[in-house]
Amino acid sequence: MVNSSFRLRLAALAATSTLWLAGCGHHQQAVYVPPPPPASYPQQPAYPPSNATGMATAPTATPGFVPGQVIYSEVGMASWYGPPYNRRRGANGEVFDQDAVTAAHRTLPMGSLIRVTNMATGQTATMRVTDRGPFVPDRVLDLSVGAAKTIGVWRPGTAQVRIEVLEAPKPIATGGRWCVQIGAFHSEHDAEKLQEHLQKKYETANVIEFTGPTGHWVRIRPAGDDRQKADEIQRELEPKEGLAYLVRLD
Repeated sequence: MVNSSFRLRLAALAATSTLWLAGCGHHQQAVYVPPPPPASYPQQPAYPPSNATGMATAPTATPGFVPGQVIYSEVGMASWYGPPYNRRRGANGEVFDQDAVTAAHRTLPMGSLIRVTNMATGQTATMRVTDRGPFVPDRVLDLSVGAAKTIGVWRPGTAQVRIEVLEAPKPIATGGRWCVQIGAFHSEHDAEKLQEHLQKKYETANVIEFTGPTGHWVRIRPAGDDRQKADEIQRELEPKEGLAYLVRLD
């Protein structure tokens, strides 16, 4: 009887131990938790995004851009251009995209990286000089439609801007290839007559007539594309011969 009772207690104890061990094994089992997906953050612009007032905006800075490093600056009036130049070849040889953020300048080396700031609103953007212009008196910069929208010039049409050169592929003050550009003329005949007149006046220069999207132009390239000579020609030209602009070719 004692043995029987003892055996029953042993059996019960064994069963209890088995259940306890099984329970402990369950609680100690490692549970695989998949790692969270990698965080996906929107790419941050190089400058703070525009706020309700449209202040301080710019696209991501170009590689090699050093904030605050300015090698040349000027202040003047900017305008914008698009049609009829869109999808035509620009002065840098590439097809102009009016929706890209680019600019045209008459004398800065082609490909210069500039920071342009709207003096009235503070909106700013960095961009490359990819074209030549503007060929309008009292203006120093022509913005693409995309650039004009970025810094708040598109709706008013013009604005005073500060141009800061951050990077230039060639010296700004020395060297370069230069010409004088005159126009635009509505009449091709008038442009051809001026070409003949100027070729006689400047025998050592190369004077050509060409047609652009807005009319006919005459270009004078002095021997060696020398800047000093181009400066002299630009100052010598009389108003009746047309509006003359000193233009860098490279």
